[in-house]
Amino acid sequence: MEQTVEVPEQQAESQSIAVEIYDQIYNLRGTDPDYIERLAHIVDAKMRAVSAHGGTVDSLRVAVLAALNIADELCTARQRQDVLAGSLSQSQVSMRSRAGSLAGLLDEVLEERKAG
Repeated sequence: MEQTVEVPEQQAESQSIAVEIYDQIYNLRGTDPDYIERLAHIVDAKMRAVSAHGGTVDSLRVAVLAALNIADELCTARQRQDVLAGSLSQSQVSMRSRAGSLAGLLDEVLEERKAG
C-alpha cells in the first residue's frame, strides 16, 4: 500500500521521494530528499526495535509504540536543552556580575592613580 505524506520544510521546491518504512513504501514530499530518507530510516529503525523487543506483529501498535519512543526522546532532549539554557543563563548573569565588580575595581584604581 502506497501513501503520500507531505513533510513540512521551509524551502519552496517540493519533490516526491519513495521511502520504505517497516516494509511499506511511502511517497513523501519535501525539499530535502536526504533529510526525508534520514527521518524514514529513524522511524523504520525505531519500529523494528519496538517489534523485536515487544514481539508484536500488529504494525499499527508497533507504529504507535515507536512514535511514543520517539516522542520520549524528543521530550528528553528538550528538557536537557532547557537545563543547559538555564545553566548558560545563570553563567551569563554570574559573569556580568563579576565583570561589573571588576569594572568597579578598575575604576577605583584609575581614580586613585589620577588623584595620586
